[in-house]
Amino acid sequence: MNDTIFFTDASAREQRLVTARLKGTLLFSEAPLATVMPDQLKNVTVIAPFIHSAVTATTLAAMPNLKLIATKSTGYDHIDLKACAERGITVCNVPFYGENTVAEHALALMLTISRRIVPSVERTRHGDFTCAGLTGFDLKGKTLGVIGTGHIGTHLIRYAAALGMRILAFSKVQDAKAAQELGFAYAPFDRVLAESDVISIHVPLLPDTTHLLDDAAFKKMKKGVIIINTARGGIIDTMALVRALQSGIVGGAGLDVLEEEADLIAEHNHLDASTNDAALKTLLADHVLLGLDNVVITPHNAFNSSEAIERILMTTIDNVAAFLAGKPQNVVH
Repeated sequence: MNDTIFFTDASAREQRLVTARLKGTLLFSEAPLATVMPDQLKNVTVIAPFIHSAVTATTLAAMPNLKLIATKSTGYDHIDLKACAERGITVCNVPFYGENTVAEHALALMLTISRRIVPSVERTRHGDFTCAGLTGFDLKGKTLGVIGTGHIGTHLIRYAAALGMRILAFSKVQDAKAAQELGFAYAPFDRVLAESDVISIHVPLLPDTTHLLDDAAFKKMKKGVIIINTARGGIIDTMALVRALQSGIVGGAGLDVLEEEADLIAEHNHLDASTNDAALKTLLADHVLLGLDNVVITPHNAFNSSEAIERILMTTIDNVAAFLAGKPQNVVH
């Protein structure tokens, strides 16, 4: 049987690389899955979406022949895994592609806030070269709290250690060897919150990490703490973050991800009568964050280096090829 393989969110360059490396009937869309007409999906056996393409039970129903979802990402919270399991659909991800890439972005957000880069640039662009009101702070000697010490978190620890920061970490899976080699210490979650000057999040979005940073968590933090999130927006309760910023508990935030970011940012989505009250409140809170001077927001761009994109695409192609050869790899369980 000739497999029909559909890559969504696919740039022209990506389409050329896939065409050169995969056999079968290849379909592409530069837009997310939600924009694709159902009749285009009925014969698809493999789909390779990005995070902006939600793969729900309803979406799956339009693809009766689907056998594999090869997401072009490490995270897979945009995929209904339960519905896939019920259908016997295999899901593969890209477990490692940009641990240094995302960690560098997290560090960039830290430096952007600590040295007040955005207001400094905005001022000079208007011809004003005065420094009044632009005093920042050193990262050297400050305590960095890292939530999650997987590949990305460990890379950030390495960079922060080079800057002379003290590092505390909380992680369900602890790497004693890395802690010894890099000179950081594991601590209970509440201690990390209480002692950190900067907190950076590097855990996946799961039921037990959803709103990990909520009102209760913010109240345990040091006044003026800086929050960095390059993981998933839902790990932070957005309304709680707004309150913490307004009260001064949080002194600033560097966010590459937002709750409801697909609805807030993606052009194919819009607010309508179907938007529920909770989602609407979160969207409004996201808009509040966008207008705050002590918040820096980037558009889920931490992964976006040319090297990382190449690794993502090559691994995705390998995942598809391995599955079609009867040797699936990087399977999400």
